[in-house]
Amino acid sequence: MLAWVLDSETRARIHVYLRQTPWSTSEEMAAGTGLYPSTARQALAELHAEENVQRRKRSASGAGNNPYEYTAIAPSDLIGAIVEDVQDELDTVFNLDAHLDVRAGERREPVDITVGDGDDAGEDAVGRNAAGERDD
Repeated sequence: MLAWVLDSETRARIHVYLRQTPWSTSEEMAAGTGLYPSTARQALAELHAEENVQRRKRSASGAGNNPYEYTAIAPSDLIGAIVEDVQDELDTVFNLDAHLDVRAGERREPVDITVGDGDDAGEDAVGRNAAGERDD
C-alpha cells in the first residue's frame, strides 16, 4: 500500500527506513536499504520536493562538508495528504452515469467510430452506433 501511495517500491523502502532510522544521510539510507547511492539521492530529492520527507544539515564540529540528513513524515500525514485526491476520484467514478447523462435502467448501444479515408472531400466523418444510426 505504501508503494502505491508513494508511487514506487523504492520510495516506500526509503520511507520505512527513515521511519525506523530518522535523521539519516542519503549514504546511510542507501547502505541500509541496499539502494544505489544515486538512486537514493534522486528519490530523496523527489520525496523532499513533495514534502514527504524533511531534511536538515547535519551539524558537525570542524571544517568539512556537512551532509543533509532526512526523516520521513508520519504515515498519518502521508495518507492525509492524498485523501482528498482519492475522494475526488471516487466521487467521479460514483457519479459517472450523471457525467455521461445516462438515466437509471436506460441501456445504450455501443458506439462505433469510423474515420473517413479522405475521398469524401468536404464531408465530415460520422460515427454510427451498433444499430447503424448516425451519431452526430
